[in-house]
Amino acid sequence: MGVKSKLGKIYATAAVKKIKKWGERPIETQQKVFRELIEKASATAFGKDHNFSSITTYEDFKKAVPIRDYEDLKPYIDKVRKGEENILWKGKPIYFCKTSGTTSGTKYIPISKESISNHIDCARNALLCYINESGNTDFINGKMIFLQGSPTLNEENGIKIGRLSGIVAHHVPSYLLKNRLPSLATNCIEDWETKIDAIIDETMNENMTLISGIPPWVQMYFEKIIEKSGKKSVQELFKNFSLFVHGGVNFEPYRQVFERLIGKQIDTVETYPSSEGFIAYQDSQKEEGLLLVLNKGIFYEFIPVDEFHNENPSRLSIREVKIGVNYVLILNTNAGLWGYNIGDTVKFLSDSPYRIVVTGRIKHFISAFGEHVIAEEVEHALKIAQQAQPCEVNEFHVAPQTNPTDGEAAHHEWFIEFAANPANLDRFIVDIDKALQEKNSYYLDLRDGNMLDFLKITNVPIGGFNAYMKSQGKLGGQNKIPRLSNDRKLADKLVPST
Repeated sequence: MGVKSKLGKIYATAAVKKIKKWGERPIETQQKVFRELIEKASATAFGKDHNFSSITTYEDFKKAVPIRDYEDLKPYIDKVRKGEENILWKGKPIYFCKTSGTTSGTKYIPISKESISNHIDCARNALLCYINESGNTDFINGKMIFLQGSPTLNEENGIKIGRLSGIVAHHVPSYLLKNRLPSLATNCIEDWETKIDAIIDETMNENMTLISGIPPWVQMYFEKIIEKSGKKSVQELFKNFSLFVHGGVNFEPYRQVFERLIGKQIDTVETYPSSEGFIAYQDSQKEEGLLLVLNKGIFYEFIPVDEFHNENPSRLSIREVKIGVNYVLILNTNAGLWGYNIGDTVKFLSDSPYRIVVTGRIKHFISAFGEHVIAEEVEHALKIAQQAQPCEVNEFHVAPQTNPTDGEAAHHEWFIEFAANPANLDRFIVDIDKALQEKNSYYLDLRDGNMLDFLKITNVPIGGFNAYMKSQGKLGGQNKIPRLSNDRKLADKLVPST
């Protein structure tokens, strides 16, 4: 065992002890974070506007601070962008994470000198938890690749601006730099297809042991490097590749494709990073769900999805959540986000410790007929159908068809890019439809009442989703295809031309 492997196990043991310490005291840990956030932001413009100096309890906070999305917080962020200090958090942020918004255009999410450690430490701790449980340190001695956005940063009024993965690239620990690929020059390539080709050239003959990234873009890398190398699988090319770290989307729909491309099953670690903070990570290969990070400068609130559109929905702290309920995730952070609706929905699988799964996006649903189908449900239905008929799905998107032609009844239309088709597509459709009915009672009622017909599947040609993303200037990086939508803006662009 090499020096790095020995040190890795020592650090892993120490890290897990610290994680268990706060994990066993979740309510006290969150209360401590809450008090620190209020105290440190009380002298800011936001703190003064919302009487932080008078807040002593969570109930006080809820009365003083409303739930906000980016558009509501934008007047404060605009002041920060102009160079004003002590607006949302003390001083000025060290970065603005630039990300795409649906209604606000480009969003600028602040990252402070206090919050940057949240992103770095949690990514490290995910790996240390894996080492501690599995004992596998082999990947430490090989090369590691992180498929990410360009680390090139701009600057505005003393604040550096870039994509999250590009910002984090500047904080890779020194002990990993010699192992890390691709090179800085390759990482700075903006065009994703050109970048993938350059990454392939740099990694083709290396001892790759850990690969990390958003599944659809890692899949593209795998497919292209297999084609260029003439090998049958990634494992044949990288014999010591043993760990895949992923996040951004649910991995399950990609699992069969990845197992074929890799050539065998390997360990995976799921993470839940966001521009607003590193929220959770997989701390165990044996337990389902992601450990919610409670000690790193984020005070969480949870609104039951069923109440979200009410005038006065319930706002719950970690003390009040229940297992199995879908919640809209609300953040208060040490970068100055307050009552901030991140847009994600989560469900707790455990409260000892608190583990979650991401169930979708509050804006990504289908309820054209009152069914309110969410991402978790369509992903579950697809998984059930794949278990009955093994097939490989590269990507998919679901949208309502409210005005079908040729006398058809209204239905859900599934756009699926198959890497390997199911043996019987009609049976596949029935299996998805049945699983969705079992998961969603509203959908069941609509199907029973003949308000909705059987779902229909439209085959998307291989590369079709990537072609769409390229046409939108969103190929690669942290960009993702929405799994479902309540309109047909994306769907109509995927319909094959006649």
